[in-house]
Amino acid sequence: MVKVHYFFDPMCGWCYGATSLLDAIAANRELELVLHPGGMIANQSIEKAFRNHILISDAHIASITGAQFGKGYVQRVKSNESMILDSYITARAIITAEQLGITPLSMLKTIQHAHYVEGKQVNRVEVIDELAVELGLDKNLWQQAMQANRGAEQPKIAQSHLLMQKFKVRGYPTLILEKDETQVKLPHTAYYGKPDAWRQLIDDCIHQS
Repeated sequence: MVKVHYFFDPMCGWCYGATSLLDAIAANRELELVLHPGGMIANQSIEKAFRNHILISDAHIASITGAQFGKGYVQRVKSNESMILDSYITARAIITAEQLGITPLSMLKTIQHAHYVEGKQVNRVEVIDELAVELGLDKNLWQQAMQANRGAEQPKIAQSHLLMQKFKVRGYPTLILEKDETQVKLPHTAYYGKPDAWRQLIDDCIHQS
């Protein structure tokens, strides 16, 4: 099985923009998609000045990738209310979801939609609980698993950083295709808005000798 390593962060706007590219990889039955969370933001309050930078960056992301940032999210960024982002509890949710039979990409996309479209506070435990229930998981079982996994995201994130060093890559999102112990960095930025060309690139990488 050929692997694609996806280095990402749930709170990374460019990772949200890359969703359609990840969907194409996940749909390819010849590939195993492996997610590696980055731990970019640790339960951090986002100040007003930086929120303006976020809005400018999001507009750029939308223009290039076609990703849609919802009114709920934009209003939250523009508001004077506290805005806390946390890459760690969201990474733990992805780890826990996989243990309970939900694909990591499904949980990541659910978190991204809640954050970037609906403007929900995905740093809050009760919001993460709601998302798990949306995906069909039992709330009590989910809460028990999340509690049992408290801190499990930290070694996972550390492993991601070590693997990025091994592959000599940096930044999110990064996609590495691994075949026969060789690694190829996929040039995903050149394929935004080009789904057919992107699928062809992946097929070529899988089948080339």
